[in-house]
Amino acid sequence: MINTIIFDFGDIFINLNQRAVEDAFTKLGMKEWGEDLKLLNIQFETAQISEEEFLNGLRNHAPSATIEEIRSAWNSILGEFPLYRLEFLQLLSEKYRLFLMSNTDSIHLAHFEHMVGPSFLSDFYQCFEKAYFSFELGLRKPDEEVFQYIINKHELSPKRTLFVDDKKDNTDAAEKLGLQIWNLQVGEEDVVDLFDKRIIQTV
Repeated sequence: MINTIIFDFGDIFINLNQRAVEDAFTKLGMKEWGEDLKLLNIQFETAQISEEEFLNGLRNHAPSATIEEIRSAWNSILGEFPLYRLEFLQLLSEKYRLFLMSNTDSIHLAHFEHMVGPSFLSDFYQCFEKAYFSFELGLRKPDEEVFQYIINKHELSPKRTLFVDDKKDNTDAAEKLGLQIWNLQVGEEDVVDLFDKRIIQTV
């Protein structure tokens, strides 16, 4: 029986708008999001480079833009965090050990925390035994090491732990370690459908 749930953050609780960020950077003059920018993103998500280095790296592809315009474009991916998801999470937290594990950088996290405000933020974080962000750990999904770190640190039983993420690479990695998984399909499913999936019992 499941007694622990590890949740992803983006597109599980907060909605992400990939099109918005692409449009924002296109307007700033960026032609494409190539492999060099994907690597830059990974480096920033794992704190291998500073915020300044990251923003300047993006600006190299949109030289006419200001740093604040770059920052604003980068944050445009963050959408709404519906209240009903927080209420569902609060209900879950009464019966399960909950953890958050997100590939998130310091810019996005700061923007999210400012956007939702201190009351909402406190209610959200209180649902979790611990929230893990890649830029703080220096590790990111789907690397096996990040899963193993949380399993070991909190003495979790993989077969009694459910991992919820919208990216198949991440749920595949978790499944290889023996965790139960739900690869949530964004636009077709919502985290509040959890009990409908019959993975865990109704609270």
